[in-house]
Amino acid sequence: MLSVKEIAEEIVAREGGFVNDPDDPGGATNHGVTIHTLRRLGIDVNRDTRIDVADVRALKPAQAVKIYIEHYHARPGIGALPEPLQASVFDMYVNAGSNAVKILQRLLTDMGFPCDPDGEIGPQTIRAAQLAHEAAPAHLVDAYGIARRNYYYALADRRPASRKFARRADGGKGGWITRAEEFISPKYHLSAAQHAARVARWG
Repeated sequence: MLSVKEIAEEIVAREGGFVNDPDDPGGATNHGVTIHTLRRLGIDVNRDTRIDVADVRALKPAQAVKIYIEHYHARPGIGALPEPLQASVFDMYVNAGSNAVKILQRLLTDMGFPCDPDGEIGPQTIRAAQLAHEAAPAHLVDAYGIARRNYYYALADRRPASRKFARRADGGKGGWITRAEEFISPKYHLSAAQHAARVARWG
């Protein structure tokens, strides 16, 4: 099992470098850390007394790793979840904030282990996750990964500007979908034809 630091380093590598895509609600991003995150946390990377795009550009991978470990793993309490589930929830928390936990909570409820979809990892969610893992240890991680994939597709259904993150220009799987499938067993990956059918309604 990878350490939290190693998982965070993988996330940084997966996120890539500086991007400032007008269709991304997160705004300017570097190593997955957005300008909104830097402002929320009060991190003035270049110490010029203001937090702007220049700070996003200046952010180093090691700084991103530190932010992820403290604010996206430790503070949400991801370490209290069953160990096999932690990497995927951690990765999704970086990408989608508390929605990562809400996805898990809805999944657990669907599996028969009810918990409120409040986005918080409290005693109820921890217990539900433990029971679900005991009941289906070989399937819970895949089920969560599939729920992540469904979340991305549904988000793109609702927001046309986000569809390029779920479907490449050539029609293949976009970054959101391939990211989710990194945490899903290959046998549950969608084929090219299945993906094409899922996004056909987008035109």
